[in-house]
Amino acid sequence: MQKLNFQLYNFRFKNSENKVSIFDEIRKKFIILTPEEWVRQHVVQFLLEEKKYPKSLINVEKVLKVNGLRKRYDVVVFNSDGSIFILIECKAPEVKIAQATFDQIARYNMTMKSEFLMVTNGLNHYFCQMDFENEKYVFLENLPNYNS
Repeated sequence: MQKLNFQLYNFRFKNSENKVSIFDEIRKKFIILTPEEWVRQHVVQFLLEEKKYPKSLINVEKVLKVNGLRKRYDVVVFNSDGSIFILIECKAPEVKIAQATFDQIARYNMTMKSEFLMVTNGLNHYFCQMDFENEKYVFLENLPNYNS
């Protein structure tokens, strides 16, 4: 797999039926390793190891309803009260991050009301804080670290 713009992390891999899988610490199972999954697993490790978020507050690949349509988010970090703190959209490294990517996460966030957003293809990372009052997002240098 391609080297991404993250620190080096230790991952567990498994090979079965000529398919490589990577262990997801949050879902507690092996997931077929696609380019997008490679990015997603780096994001999970970034949240755990660098930002110090507890596993119990992180959720990966769940379905949500947006305007009656079933959509799937990549990674969410919850506040301890169950509200959503960070919504993260992962793309494969070959996918360019464009306005459409931000439009997608913004549509999801109309339902989810996350305070922070992250969009990444593993090579380029974008971090935003929501300004709900003015209906816009403010770009940041990084995401906040976990405060217990």
